[in-house]
Formats: sequence, structure tokens, C-alpha cells
Amino acid sequence: MLCMACPSSTYEIIFNMKEGSEVPRRGNVPKREVLPDPLYNSVLVTKLINSIMLDGKKGIAQKVVYGAFDLIKAKTDKDPLEVFTTAMENIMPSLEVKARRVGGATYQVPIEVRPERRQTLGLRWLTNYSRNRSEKTMRERLAGELMDASNSTGSAVKKREDTHKMAESNKAFAHYRW
Repeated sequence: MLCMACPSSTYEIIFNMKEGSEVPRRGNVPKREVLPDPLYNSVLVTKLINSIMLDGKKGIAQKVVYGAFDLIKAKTDKDPLEVFTTAMENIMPSLEVKARRVGGATYQVPIEVRPERRQTLGLRWLTNYSRNRSEKTMRERLAGELMDASNSTGSAVKKREDTHKMAESNKAFAHYRW
């Protein structure tokens, strides 16, 4: 049975809309602005906190990140934000491969990574490989992975190198780009 209050056609939806509002369309949703964190005044640190966060527990994620930064400061006597920035530069990929199907065969086509995706992949790899480390607490694991990455070692940097090797070995299929 039809609901009498529900619109029965697109025409009714458009007709009953308030003036100035637009018809909903599929497409790009505008990106929400990420606010810089209060301690380091960095958007990238906020993104790291959001990446570490589980079940919406942002306070715990902040304690982990800031604790890791304190450990870095104690162990290296360097600015933790500098170590983090260097680590991210060493982790973020510039090339990746995408599967492209051509005439029944699937090719791994190397493509350049957009700046926003570079950052997202870097943070994702940093978070995942930090969680897989053997240290006791998450702040120790994160601090260890950040220090390793800033020295161009560690699992996250290895993942980037593997991604670049994969793109390099499939360079012959670069003409299949779209």
C-alpha cells in the first residue's frame, strides 16, 4: 500500500522542495576540514590520531600519540614533530599499481599517487605496522615505528619500497593508463 504522505514522483520531490535548495546528486562529497591538534598545531598529527583511534575513543588515541612523541623526545633528543614529518616522507608512496583488465588479461598498471592518497596510505601503513610490532604498549610500538621510519628502516618503509618495486617491474604496462 502506498503512503499518502510520501511523494510518488520525482516531480513532486522537486515541486515540494524549498527554494534555494538543490536536487541531491551523486558525485563528489566535499571534504571536511581537519582541525590541527592543540599540542603541536599540526593537521597531520590530528590525522594520525584519527588513524590510531578505535571505536571512537579519541582521548585514548591522543594519549597514545602524545605518549609516543614523548618517548621519541626522550630517546632521540630531537623534536618529535620533525621525526614524525621525516618518517611520513619516508613512508608515503609516489607510485602504486592498479589492476586494469584489457582483452581478458589483467595488467598491473603503475600510476602516480595523488597527494591526499599518499598521506592516507602513509598513515594507514604506519598505523598497521605499528600495531603488528612486538613492543608491549601501543605508544612504544608507534614510537619505534616512527623512529625506524625516520631512519628509512622499518616495516612501513619496506611496504613503500615493495610498492615502488611493483610499479617499477610493471613499467611496461604504463601505456594502459586511464
